[in-house]
Amino acid sequence: MSQPVLVLASRNQGKLRELRELLRGQVPGLNVDTQVIDAATAGAPDPVEDQVTFEGNALKKAREISAATGLIALADDSGLSIDVLGGAPGIFSARWSGVHGNDEANIDLLLAQLGDISAEHRTGAFVCAAAIATPQGTEHVQLGKLLGSLRTERAGDGGFGYDPVFQPADSNRSLAQYSAEEKNAISHRAQAFAQLLPVIIAEVTKVLGSN
Repeated sequence: MSQPVLVLASRNQGKLRELRELLRGQVPGLNVDTQVIDAATAGAPDPVEDQVTFEGNALKKAREISAATGLIALADDSGLSIDVLGGAPGIFSARWSGVHGNDEANIDLLLAQLGDISAEHRTGAFVCAAAIATPQGTEHVQLGKLLGSLRTERAGDGGFGYDPVFQPADSNRSLAQYSAEEKNAISHRAQAFAQLLPVIIAEVTKVLGSN
């Protein structure tokens, strides 16, 4: 089995599949199914997300996972930013209601907070920062945004998080009503990693060339 080259600072298998597909066929000699792994497979710790920006959290996670594993590391941090709330929930999106990962409670609280806000003032964006860090100290971060607005009620049963109440710009559907393929084609995360792709390819190629 080929030795791992790249580790994703996440235990989310969906994110790992996305990354493997993004890199498949992009780097000669890279076996994405064995050389691109997740943090659990690498035996890496879970970094504490204690920075105050998406970029800060993503870079911290990538830096710490790279240091712990000796591999090139990728990380992302993402959330929902509502204009009228000054960018909130922002980095606190996953724990907006006070309990990390309680999607239903987070949505309920956000809908209540914007209950009296008219449609034209419910604009915002999903934001993702994607970062790479190498054992040699190379670091890069890119930001992706999916513009849209907050609906007044849930629609659709796909996706996760705030997807049922977020409607991309120029659409009449919530993100939860998009297929996985449709969502991946426009998502903030896909945009961020696509921007980072040339750096990922260059760093992976260096490692493969030195082996």
